Amino acid sequence: MTVQLCLAAGALCLYLILYYNVFKGARYCSSVKLRGKTAIVTGSNTGIGKSTALDLAKRGARVIIACRNKDKAEAAAFDIRTESGNNQVVFMQLDLGSLESVRSFVKTFLETEPRLDILINNAGVVGRGHTEDDFDLAFGVNHLGPFLLTNLLLERLQKCGPSRVVTVASIGHRLGKAHFPLMTSKKDLVSGQSMWRNLQAYCDSTLCNVLFTRELANRLEGTSVSCFCLHPGYINTELSQSLSLWQQLLLMPFTKLFLQDPEGGAQTTLHCALQEGIEPFSGRYFSNCALQQVGAKGRDDALAKKLWEVSERLASL
Repeated sequence: MTVQLCLAAGALCLYLILYYNVFKGARYCSSVKLRGKTAIVTGSNTGIGKSTALDLAKRGARVIIACRNKDKAEAAAFDIRTESGNNQVVFMQLDLGSLESVRSFVKTFLETEPRLDILINNAGVVGRGHTEDDFDLAFGVNHLGPFLLTNLLLERLQKCGPSRVVTVASIGHRLGKAHFPLMTSKKDLVSGQSMWRNLQAYCDSTLCNVLFTRELANRLEGTSVSCFCLHPGYINTELSQSLSLWQQLLLMPFTKLFLQDPEGGAQTTLHCALQEGIEPFSGRYFSNCALQQVGAKGRDDALAKKLWEVSERLASL
C-alpha cells in the first residue's frame, strides 16, 4: 500500500509539474478599451475565436464574427452580445475553404464597414480532405484563405492605422515542411490517411502561417500596419473536429488532463492584438504572451518570399 501511495503521489507531482510548467499559459492583463474600433475574427463561433471575440466585445469593439456556418455563428454572436452587453457584434459569412467566398466576404465588408483596426486570422482545421478549390484542406483553410483575405483587406487596414494583423499558428510549425510542387499541383500535401498524416499537414500549414507573417512584415515595413503570429498554447478546442471518432477518443484522456480551455488559448492572441509597444517586433512569433524564437525554417526569408509568390499565383492575386 505504501508503494502504491508513493507511486500515486509521484504521478500527481509529475502531472502538476507538467501542467503548470508546460501546458498552463500566461494571462493577458490590460484595461485597454476599443470603442470606435472594428475587429474581424475568423472562426469565432467556437473555441479560441469565440473567446477572443468576447474579450474584444467587452472592450467596446465592433466585432465581425467571420464564419462558415451561419446558424452556429449567429448563435455565437448572440451569446457574445448578451455576455458583453455590446450590441456591435455581427455575423458575416466566410468560408476560408473557398476563394470565391473570401472575395465575396471582403466585398460585403468593404461596402458596409467604414474601418478595420484588427484582423485576427484565427480559423484553423486539422483533418483530411480538400477545399472547394481542390487544395489540401489544411493548406487551403489555414493558409491560402487567410492569405487572400489579408491581402484584400490591407488597403483598409492601412487607411485605419495603426492597425494589426494577428495570425494563429502553432508550435507545430517546427515540424512543418514547405512542399511547393504539391501546393501548385492541388494534391494532398502528405500521403496516407492516418492521424499522423493529418497532423503533418497541419504542421505544414502552420509553417506557412509563420512564413506568411514574416514576409507580410517585410512588405508592410514603413506603414502603420504591424503583424504577428503565435502559438496559442495547448488548448482543448474543436480544431480536431475533422478527425475520426476513434482518433478523438484516443486523444480524449490527454485533452482532459492537460489542455487549457479556449479562454486560456485566447490570451496570446489578445496580447498580439492589443499590447502597446510591440510594433518593432512586427513579423515575429509569440507564445505564452511573450516573444519567442521560431524554428529554423520559419526564419528563412527566401522561403517566405517564395511561399508568398506561390500563394499569389494560387489565389489569383
